[in-house]
Amino acid sequence: MKKIIFVCTGNSCRSQMAHGLFRKMCNGKFEVFSAGSHPSRVHPAAIKVMDEVEIDISHHTSDNIKIYRDKNIDIVVTVCDNADKECPVFPGKIQRIHWSIADPFKKWSYDENDLNVFRTTREVLKEKISDLLKTI
Repeated sequence: MKKIIFVCTGNSCRSQMAHGLFRKMCNGKFEVFSAGSHPSRVHPAAIKVMDEVEIDISHHTSDNIKIYRDKNIDIVVTVCDNADKECPVFPGKIQRIHWSIADPFKKWSYDENDLNVFRTTREVLKEKISDLLKTI
């Protein structure tokens, strides 16, 4: 089974949401991971907007990309420009994909207006993942 990892800086929003979406949309055809160049924690607003589409990421952890370097990853998708610059080289033949997606993170607390930004990010990711699944 192929392995894919989604990478952003904090591994708190975009990569976590992509992880959950891809896991659901790939129907078990991939092992899916997410990580960050400077991991923090999963943002509660990301958990909330993913729950709205019946995807539970509340159990996800924010991991450092370095721990996946020797895990035989096949596809690395960076979802922010900083992560693209800082992503380590993975051994072997891997496919690297870069998506420059705006960061929904503004602060750790959130209100309804913040959720709308997270929802937009979720929908952008969903569309990109749908397109990706047609090509891999």
